[in-house]
Amino acid sequence: MSTERNGEEWSFDTDVVVVGSGGCGLAAAMAAAQGGAEVLVLEKQLRPWSNTARSGGMIPAAGTRFQEAAGIQEQAEDFAKDIRHKNGSSSDLEMTLHLAQVSKVMVEWLVDDVGVDLEFIDDFKYPGHSEFRMHAPPSRTGSALVADLRKAADAHESVEVITDAAGESLVSDAGSVIGVVVRHGSELERVRAQKVILASNGFAGNPKMVKEYCPDISSALYFGGEGNTGEGISWGQELGADVAFMDAYQAHASVAKPEGILITYAIIMEGGIQVNQAGARFGDESAGYSKHALAVLAQKDGTAWDIYDEKLHRLALKFEDYRDAMEADAIHVGENAKELAVKLGINADGLVATLDEYEAAADGSKEDPFGRANSAHLEPPFYGAKVTGALFHTQGGLVVDRDAQVLRGDGSPIPNLYAGGGVAAGLSGHGPGGYLSGNGLLTAIGYGMLAGKHASSSIQRSE
Repeated sequence: MSTERNGEEWSFDTDVVVVGSGGCGLAAAMAAAQGGAEVLVLEKQLRPWSNTARSGGMIPAAGTRFQEAAGIQEQAEDFAKDIRHKNGSSSDLEMTLHLAQVSKVMVEWLVDDVGVDLEFIDDFKYPGHSEFRMHAPPSRTGSALVADLRKAADAHESVEVITDAAGESLVSDAGSVIGVVVRHGSELERVRAQKVILASNGFAGNPKMVKEYCPDISSALYFGGEGNTGEGISWGQELGADVAFMDAYQAHASVAKPEGILITYAIIMEGGIQVNQAGARFGDESAGYSKHALAVLAQKDGTAWDIYDEKLHRLALKFEDYRDAMEADAIHVGENAKELAVKLGINADGLVATLDEYEAAADGSKEDPFGRANSAHLEPPFYGAKVTGALFHTQGGLVVDRDAQVLRGDGSPIPNLYAGGGVAAGLSGHGPGGYLSGNGLLTAIGYGMLAGKHASSSIQRSE
């Protein structure tokens, strides 16, 4: 339908436009549609492959019925405390607590109202989590999470997802957002909307922006969605939006090299170690995979090796990515440390000495040289994988309020504009060290749900 406003033609109208079809965008679309809105989702890629799809699909939440069924009683304040402890109390206290409180509703909404298949994860804890609180698809992959969200969106009569439709700019009138310019194929079209939700992730796929804001990770392998080039943040800034934590990002210390497959950090957190070419450890691996990625990149050729044992191998087999790594021959096993070292191409004497030192820390006869608190007994046969550090996504962006409305520098909302996921300022403070596992999906799904609900309810109130 072609309409006009101020003499300019519109290609068509809708209630809500969502820019991006990853976890944030699809959650926003479902929440808005369930609230009675007509929703158009614009996805720049022909075959979407978002950061949510590339993730482990681990969604943290406190106080869910799934957590309670496992015998865990936890308050949102406990979750918020962990987030703030990890980022050095630099995230906004009110917003951190708000998202921690929303997390329960979010997970149960995904399962009950959207139809996402999630199970409670209670066999390991990621760095910084004082309690079991992860919820993930049975395959423990983000691709399964996105598949369930996309299935729900495709089945909803009020949601339409258009791929190969790249947003070019926002359309505004007297400071209010009234639509989006989109390039679909070779055509530029103007879509009028009552509300616009930016869900196109951050700027980790934009080398120029990464070099400007996150220079210490700019030379690393990028392991996120190709479409994450930062335009959503730029559009908001052009309208006077405030930004925060632009130097924040999530990296990872365990991506198989050269296969490019994520090797779950559960094997490290539950007792595995990382060594360099000399067979020596080079830091406290358990402090967190995001910050530790820089230590991995500082090794020769930006390379390290995960070293672990049979019990940790069995734990890792629960992850589909790890099974993929097995099929790709990225995982090696040796009956003893020397045999494994030969297969991995690292110094055998160095690895033997390192494992002996680690064992001494585990049995309490010596202090761990890097201060690791959870040294563990590793028993042969030993397993190993060659890995590198990688950049996953950025954690800085547009400042938003409790409903995910984008805010100007003076704290006032830009009318009709929302942001979530990587487009919005996250909860990870500055740099890589403040990232608590799951922060990305918490702000993606959480802000997406909040934006969709508020957008649809605002439309209903205005009619």
